[in-house]
Amino acid sequence: MNYMDEARIAFVHLRERKRQTLLTALGVAVGSAMLVTTISVARGSSSNVVAKVIDTAPHVVISAERVTPLVPDNIIVQNGGRVAMVTKNITPDRQDVIKNYAGAVRGIRSVKELLSISPFVLSKVIARNKTRVTPCVARGVVPQLESEIAGLKKNLIEKNALEELAYTPGGILVGDLLAKKLNAGYRTRIVLVTKNSEEFPVTVVGRFSSGFNGKDEREAYINLSLAQRMEGISPNSVTGIGLRTAHVERAAETAAKVEALTGYNSESWDETNRNVIEFYNRNALITLVLVGFVFIVAGLGVSSVMTTVVLQKVKDIAIMRSMGVQRGSITRIFMFEGFIIGVIGVLIGSPLGHLICHLVSAIRFEASTAGVLKSDRINLIELPDAHLIVIGFGILIAVISSLSPARKATRYMPVRILRGEVGA
Repeated sequence: MNYMDEARIAFVHLRERKRQTLLTALGVAVGSAMLVTTISVARGSSSNVVAKVIDTAPHVVISAERVTPLVPDNIIVQNGGRVAMVTKNITPDRQDVIKNYAGAVRGIRSVKELLSISPFVLSKVIARNKTRVTPCVARGVVPQLESEIAGLKKNLIEKNALEELAYTPGGILVGDLLAKKLNAGYRTRIVLVTKNSEEFPVTVVGRFSSGFNGKDEREAYINLSLAQRMEGISPNSVTGIGLRTAHVERAAETAAKVEALTGYNSESWDETNRNVIEFYNRNALITLVLVGFVFIVAGLGVSSVMTTVVLQKVKDIAIMRSMGVQRGSITRIFMFEGFIIGVIGVLIGSPLGHLICHLVSAIRFEASTAGVLKSDRINLIELPDAHLIVIGFGILIAVISSLSPARKATRYMPVRILRGEVGA
């Protein structure tokens, strides 16, 4: 008996039980459709987070933390003649800064991958508008340079806000959620209170919406000179430098080059936002595992149907065994049945999954500010490999599920079956 004969017998068995076959195949189809949809949603969520991070944050950030400490000449003399020791020279209330940042910028311009460089000063303040008070982070920048770093210009609600911030020394650009908290609109006067209780009145010149709820409700942009005065640092010092690179995927290599040139700690975008990216990837993996159990349930259905078929076909099995059909052929007949059920299931489930993805991507709802990202839709990325994975996995589950009933069919003794000792 060749493979074609075995497949033909398996098809006849299933054709005799059309309802059972169809219902079992539908179980595999539902699992396939759900897995295709879940893979697409998981990819869409992760890719959306990565795209938002790349679009709203510098690709590389140079911080004020030195990785190669400077040793002043008056501490250790080069000729080894004397060594001086300094103790208790600690100023915990003084913020770490990059001194002479212009020199650091000149030093890294030789890196070919860099497209834009923007120094900044971060200042943790309390924003107050009459009776409304909320903490926020004021980011002091040079507006012309910052517009090219983090896609700030296209996220502006008032399109000329960056230009207005540049010629307004006391201007501030706030996130839209922060503006709602403060009940502040265009040209509203608010007050920034520093950690030293100093007050700096500023005027709202615009709002931005990055899509990151945390950024939009806690960040604001002011001019670099104002931030330096608020932090009490010199005009030639900053707390960090943002960089935009030509090759986002090689940002870690660029960060290593910059760190070697400047001596300051440099982090790429994926390292800085590792927690957010890992959170979404972990959630996607957990969701895939949970949806994968739908396939296991479908596999149990296949196994149940195959067991029923075996019990109902014991006399046929006995006749075939009496005619010299080998045990391996009997096993393959019932495994072919599982294979056929799996094929029917995935051929229904794959198009059904595509249809569900299309319907889900067309749904629009009110953007929520409850999560990490603000979005008015469920982002999906449906690729052909998701369907190929699901098709292969669905057929494999169906075949594996039919293995145990198929082996059980070969354990019956033909003589006992024909005597009526075993049978339905």
